[in-house]
Amino acid sequence: MSDQKSSSGTGRIGRANAGRSSETGRRRRGGGMGGPMGRMGAAPEKAKDFAKTIRKLVQYLMPYSKTIIAVFTLAILSVVFSIAGPKILGKATTKLIEGLMAYWTGTGLLTDFGYIGRIIGLLVVLYVFSSICSYAQSFLMSRVSMSVTYNLRKDISAKIPRIPLSYYDTRTHGEVLSRITNDIDLVSTTLNQSLTQLITSATTLVGVFVMMVSISGLMTFAALVVIPFSMGIMAFVISKSQIYFRGQQKWLGEANGIIEENYSGHNIVQAFNGEADAVEEFEGANNELQKNATKSMFITSILQPIMMFVGNLGYVMVAVLGGYLASVGKISIGDIQAFIQYMRNFTQPITQLASISNTLQSTVAAAERVFEFLDEPEESPDKQLIQIENLKGDVSFQHMHFGYNPDKIIINDFSAEVKAGQKVAIVGPTGAGKTTIVKLLMRFYDANSGRILVDGNNIYDLPRPELRNMFGMVLQETWLYNASILENIRYGTFGATDAEVMAAAKAAHCDEFIRALPGGYGMVLNEDASNISQGQKQLFTIARVILANPKILILDEATSSVDTRTEILIQKAMNELMKGRTSFVIAHRLSTIKDADLIFVMKDGDIVEQGNHTQLLKANGFYADLYNSQFNKGIVE
Repeated sequence: MSDQKSSSGTGRIGRANAGRSSETGRRRRGGGMGGPMGRMGAAPEKAKDFAKTIRKLVQYLMPYSKTIIAVFTLAILSVVFSIAGPKILGKATTKLIEGLMAYWTGTGLLTDFGYIGRIIGLLVVLYVFSSICSYAQSFLMSRVSMSVTYNLRKDISAKIPRIPLSYYDTRTHGEVLSRITNDIDLVSTTLNQSLTQLITSATTLVGVFVMMVSISGLMTFAALVVIPFSMGIMAFVISKSQIYFRGQQKWLGEANGIIEENYSGHNIVQAFNGEADAVEEFEGANNELQKNATKSMFITSILQPIMMFVGNLGYVMVAVLGGYLASVGKISIGDIQAFIQYMRNFTQPITQLASISNTLQSTVAAAERVFEFLDEPEESPDKQLIQIENLKGDVSFQHMHFGYNPDKIIINDFSAEVKAGQKVAIVGPTGAGKTTIVKLLMRFYDANSGRILVDGNNIYDLPRPELRNMFGMVLQETWLYNASILENIRYGTFGATDAEVMAAAKAAHCDEFIRALPGGYGMVLNEDASNISQGQKQLFTIARVILANPKILILDEATSSVDTRTEILIQKAMNELMKGRTSFVIAHRLSTIKDADLIFVMKDGDIVEQGNHTQLLKANGFYADLYNSQFNKGIVE
């Protein structure tokens, strides 16, 4: 057998068509458990745990603690070299003023410009070293942020196949993809840019504070009086803006989901004149996104002018106090100049924090959404790691009960015995539970109660990959991806040679038209495989199953999208393939399953009749009614 997926909930997704079945599928937004529009108008999300999110981010940073320590060290050196400048420059200013005053009063000569030149040279050296340390700090922090981002994406990639299929059935693609792409990108950008700025700001605050105290404790106290006001204003604004940043990320995901859904189904939207509804639906989400984004940006944008105003009040206090202290000889003119520069450097990190607060808040909201995804419940672990040797194909359903919602059971006490090599047809009206039975057999969902045995082994004691490796599935809804036709058929049986792929295509009666296509087997399908017909898609997925050569077949309306002549050819090929293999065939056209060894007739989650075609017609029950109604309508061929 070929390579297999990990216990992903889709198993050999290629030959299983990776499909969301026609019975459950991706539920339409707005109804029941559907996508984001189903939650529109619901109560706002509860406040998220800010501290918990930060702790989780720190856990991702811990493996790089040595590098982060180096970043802190470089930041400290950069700040030390940088903040020494104003103090040294202040000495030059004092020397210059003293020289000018002495020359003006006739008590001395002009300033020693050689001394000032040496001061300037020292400043150049300090600032160069400061820049080198700053560059090295940014380089190392960029590596850390990219590594953390890589780990987040890797963890999400590993998480995706472990989440039950029910999670994806109740959410739109856009909503899930937004967490994986937009939210992680935002976290990455913030770690790469804002975190470095935060480190620099923190070290600058400490260093500048020390230098300010060394000049004048009284002036430092005057300068710091405004800081509590600044911090109080910042804390208040951040607390008010957090809910809007969460809403911004939430509605961004909603809008992405709507766009993705309507884009992928644009033909249906146009065919049913749904453009206006689609636009209205998107505008609703877009308006909510605009409201949340506008409010969050407005609230945070008022921080900077408020902080500047408070900072200017501090400058006034320092200028007045500094002038007084200089007049009484407590400090020099150069010290006042240096102190004002330090004060600007002291308030600048706070101003920077105000300017990036919107990014920080968005990042926390985005990180919460990422960690919510990583914390989603996973499929129940495999109990044992037993394997079935020499699989025959006996399948036994014993008193199965199941509901997609625990309070709404749709499979009621389902029991059936299938012998190895039998062709079993499952028929019944839409919603009777036909595809659900198959999903339980493949463990896409776990039953509420009851057992399913394969060759006498409980499938819940088998590893999911081992179980799914036994089956080949063709669903009514095809799945192909952006690759060549050759690779699409080979998907799920990756070790197959080109010759084996072509042999499978011939058996599926698609070799001839493949060779007539531009590029033949090398023709690349686009993202939604819209450059081939629906019938051709179906033939490719059937060729996958033939190539995989599984022990048990599951065919869910496998020939529903092909013409009558091709269907006859496919039926012959599938009948040949099904010889000696247990086969489950879900069919609506009852004429296609006349030769089935056993037919299960389902209604409302129960088997109401079972037997072969002749026996069921003689019984003149529910199956006979279904068959005769199709015949009378001319459906039977």
